[in-house]
Amino acid sequence: MKIVIGGQMGKEEIKELAVTAMGDEGEVVIKDDVAAAMDVKGGKADLYLGACMTGGGGALAMAIAILGYGTCMTVADADENAIRKALESGKKAFGFTPSISKTVVPVIVRLAKEVMCN
Repeated sequence: MKIVIGGQMGKEEIKELAVTAMGDEGEVVIKDDVAAAMDVKGGKADLYLGACMTGGGGALAMAIAILGYGTCMTVADADENAIRKALESGKKAFGFTPSISKTVVPVIVRLAKEVMCN
């Protein structure tokens, strides 16, 4: 699985959290928002993660524009049921605030591995 990091804030921290959660099972790359969303759209990446102060503005604006609103989700907490349902319904881009990165990124990545890789 390949994860791209977009958004406006905390990209290095998100990458570190995603790499830790991924282990040796994939790749995590930081890109600008447009390139990250285009990689997902083109099948070069499986998952987009991004952060901004609201979790939905700068974190997901380009992902929404390129991938469509129905493929994106603003995450307010590490609700495993909601995140699993989102992944199962085809959501591929997740935005959140930097203050919750440490709790949501590991959950999103772990569940994405389960849902997308099985």
